[in-house]
Amino acid sequence: MNKNTEFFGIDISKDVFDVFSLEKGHNQFANNEKGFKQFIKKLSKESLVVMEATGYYHYCLAQYLYEKGYAVSVVNPLSVKRFIQMKLSKVKTDKSDAKSICEYARNNEVPLYTAKDKNQAECLQLLRLMDTYVKHRTAMKNKLDGEKVLGIPSKAVYRSLSRTVKHLNKGLALLEARLIALVIEEQQEQLKLLKTIPGIGEKAAILLVVFTDGFSKFENSKQLCCYAGITPTIRQSGSSVRGRSRISKIGNKKLRNQLFLSSFTACQYNKACRELFERIVSQGKSKKLALLAVCNKLLKQAFAIAKSGMPYNENFVSKIA
Repeated sequence: MNKNTEFFGIDISKDVFDVFSLEKGHNQFANNEKGFKQFIKKLSKESLVVMEATGYYHYCLAQYLYEKGYAVSVVNPLSVKRFIQMKLSKVKTDKSDAKSICEYARNNEVPLYTAKDKNQAECLQLLRLMDTYVKHRTAMKNKLDGEKVLGIPSKAVYRSLSRTVKHLNKGLALLEARLIALVIEEQQEQLKLLKTIPGIGEKAAILLVVFTDGFSKFENSKQLCCYAGITPTIRQSGSSVRGRSRISKIGNKKLRNQLFLSSFTACQYNKACRELFERIVSQGKSKKLALLAVCNKLLKQAFAIAKSGMPYNENFVSKIA
């Protein structure tokens, strides 16, 4: 960004979005196409619009602005929250949040938003709905177990819960089939390559392809590990504080959890991962720490294979991952 860039901070909710810029002050618009059209009248070619990632609410505006050719940035809400805390601000309103986002953008380098194509957007929607179904199914299964413990005093309740679980299983199967079809349509070859890595099954491979947009979002494996939230954080201060190193956990939780599950298989069948696990454990460190290191190794192997276009080779990959 140059010195002439005009920054617009946006705090967005379901129905409206608040906008603040130093040049034009505060404005509020409806969170729909009519509001979008009113908002872009205030923008110029030098404008940069910055908003927080807010689940669903920011998506339509970010896509609309991107398609109209305006510079957009979608930032991590945690980063803005920390910025506001550093200012010791006691005011918390939509207007003040928009102003804080604007100030954050003026004082920090923010990444430019890249619009997702329709297939990528649908894949992410499918994954979110699948997560919702899985949580709901788990709750229903727990209720079923409770009914069994009680001796099923109400057969009507038991049958209703059973039907709900079956319905959710059917829905999950349909969603999963659609997800696999979309990934194969876009990244069939890359999916095959990732599945050649011992420890990376179909589910892990699909998540890697979808969340990384075919690994196009990252320039190196270190960025990918940061995205998954499995990079270590150092906790030291002066001569007295020597905290244990932990992973950051600031990243994609779903991908991180799937990698952790994959690490168990990788420790058995992936030579590089097995040697890494055994070396760390032999040093007296915990098995959990060793498994997290294996997750890191798997990501590096996946990145190397996706970028090279070559299938897994334990001798070649161990040298570069």
